[in-house]
Amino acid sequence: MGEIILEGLTKVYGTVKAVDGVNLHIREGEFLTILGPSGSGKTTLLSIIAGFEEPTEGKIFINGNNVNGVPPHKRNIGLVFQSYALFPHMTVFQNIAFPLTIRRYSKSQIEVRVREVLKMVDLAGYESRKIQQLSGGQQQRVALARAIVFNPDILLLDEPMAALDRKLRQAVQVELRQLQRNLGITTIAVTHDQEEALTMSDRILILNQGRIEQCGSPEELYNRPANRFVAGFLGNTNLLEGVVSVENGEEVIKLRDGTKVFAGNQGFQSGTRGWIMVRPEHIQINCPEQLSDGGLYGRVKSVIYLGSSIRYQIETGFGQEIIVMDSHYPPRFHEGGDVVVTWDSDRSWFIPESEEEVTVREEVIS
Repeated sequence: MGEIILEGLTKVYGTVKAVDGVNLHIREGEFLTILGPSGSGKTTLLSIIAGFEEPTEGKIFINGNNVNGVPPHKRNIGLVFQSYALFPHMTVFQNIAFPLTIRRYSKSQIEVRVREVLKMVDLAGYESRKIQQLSGGQQQRVALARAIVFNPDILLLDEPMAALDRKLRQAVQVELRQLQRNLGITTIAVTHDQEEALTMSDRILILNQGRIEQCGSPEELYNRPANRFVAGFLGNTNLLEGVVSVENGEEVIKLRDGTKVFAGNQGFQSGTRGWIMVRPEHIQINCPEQLSDGGLYGRVKSVIYLGSSIRYQIETGFGQEIIVMDSHYPPRFHEGGDVVVTWDSDRSWFIPESEEEVTVREEVIS
């Protein structure tokens, strides 16, 4: 088990709403990652679920039970902190056994369970080592083993891989995701690492100023963001301002310079203002003479070598810049050169203005 339901969850500190009316259903066995800028309420939300903070308003249900006011140690939740919070004076075995000891398991039960979990995290044979004798990745595994040794319903991870270097972090991500699937444990992670979120999650929750901007699968958030904030926050993207025009039953986006681009039929009416979103890796870059018509013309502003790709910064004739990631090496285009960029309509996504943005624009015009 491990179903979590949050209803109208709000946390206020003085005049600041750290969490603002969050409604969320986290399914049993799901891996949910919470993303957001600093101060968005990620850690506060995790702390409320864990029981370290009480909500100002709203309810928390775990497995159908209202746990408002229930202390952390009675919620059957495993925790892995950013600092790991391991006991330096204890061995690996003693650290992992600690949750079982305070729950009054017998010595034989502890012996069997700890050795089972050591195998799960690939630390068999490390039982007698001190924490200081372990690498960062091994310490992370000990912290994870301690969090799951008592068979919790829910696992909470607060920046669990922040202290690891990039290569090790990528390896541990795969291991952790596989372990989570094997155990079937409901897992909620807070991280600043977007690649980590995309790699490990069934769903990603994006918070901003304590409110949910969007919650969905990694593919949905990356390719079909709900608004400009999500599009700009998750990954690198291009947002080109335009207006919808329905021509011959198809939605065409007219950009500032009059260029028409297709964005697929999303059901918007003519005159709808917004932004066409295209990810840099989905754009093709060509010489102007290679295309007889179509495409968006521009001039190369910069060329940056990134190893596996070339990053082109393209300046359009209407003041907006476009970033293109191209896998061809050596670079086919150079600074100052004229180019034309294109993309498939199914690789773009139109984001309409929000009501707040419409209001601001109308106030500026008036």
